[in-house]
Amino acid sequence: MDRNKQIVRVSLVGIIANLLLVAGKAFAGLVTHSIAIILDAVNNLSDALSSVITIVGTKLAGKAPDRKHPFGHGRIEHITSLVIAVIVLLAGAASFRESVEKIVSPSAVEYDVVPLIIVAVAVVVKFFLGRWVKKKGETLHSESLVASGTDAFFDSIISLTTLVAAGISLVWHVNLEGYLGAIISVIIIKAGIEILMESLNGIIGTRVDGEITNAIKDKVTSFPEVHGAYDLILHRYGPEKTIGSIHIEVDDNMTARQIHHLTRSISEAVYKDFGILITVGIYASNSGDEETTAIKGAVEELLKSYPQVLQMHGFYREPGTDRITFDLVVTFDCDPQATLAEIREKLAEQYPDKTFEIILDSDFTD
Repeated sequence: MDRNKQIVRVSLVGIIANLLLVAGKAFAGLVTHSIAIILDAVNNLSDALSSVITIVGTKLAGKAPDRKHPFGHGRIEHITSLVIAVIVLLAGAASFRESVEKIVSPSAVEYDVVPLIIVAVAVVVKFFLGRWVKKKGETLHSESLVASGTDAFFDSIISLTTLVAAGISLVWHVNLEGYLGAIISVIIIKAGIEILMESLNGIIGTRVDGEITNAIKDKVTSFPEVHGAYDLILHRYGPEKTIGSIHIEVDDNMTARQIHHLTRSISEAVYKDFGILITVGIYASNSGDEETTAIKGAVEELLKSYPQVLQMHGFYREPGTDRITFDLVVTFDCDPQATLAEIREKLAEQYPDKTFEIILDSDFTD
């Protein structure tokens, strides 16, 4: 079964389970006049709606690429998570308002055995449902399922606190409904904010996990002709589609035929191992040039005094000239232009007869 069908199936299970819980908790809340239980039922209704939105988003995200969207529609899943976050936030805000009203004007709560049994069953169901949905979401790389599973897990904790409040009320005759509802509301709002931030990060784009980027670079540098791998950039167009680019350093005496074979082999290997479409660019490395090698070593030694410089690569001196080019990767928390100007000044003092053309790179990946 493909990924989209699995996500839809998990979401359907979530819808059915949440609707059953809504009916049970609504009955229990009305019988006991418990605002906390009623709000819990409303929260389950929003969970069911979230599952419906997940199904719709998955169907749209699974559409084939077209002329207008050549990279497919996978990023719709981030928008789906964003919508779910808004729903959760609205539910939290509404429940907080009702809870405050309950604190200001409390009403008697009458607990009975049957409603409390219903809530207890809901605790168990939501706990295991949440763990199952979240695990499926992580396996299928679905932000929406992970968000729904996390929300369901917290729901089980919230329902458990309702039972605790009922016990306190029965034993000590203290009404904590309004205060409990407020706590529930804050937890719901917090969960909504976390889902919202994760969704926005997915849309904006975040740093790729270092474990993946290091593994890709290790694969690329495993080819004997490659002296180094740099400038790895990855773009995600949904959980199942990632494209990117990387530069490799090779001897400048390689032929076009050799380079063609090497770059194609690297692209095929990366796709086979990681499922990532990658374009390979070339940096030439001076071969058999002792003077250039010595200059490169001196530049590397100079750069050690700049902690904001993370890496130098692409160092090349055009044969028969005094023109040298290289790239610098600097941190995001420095003034790159000031750093560049200072390095150029020191290189000009050290090598007045050489021309250094330095290109600034950003620290995109580890």
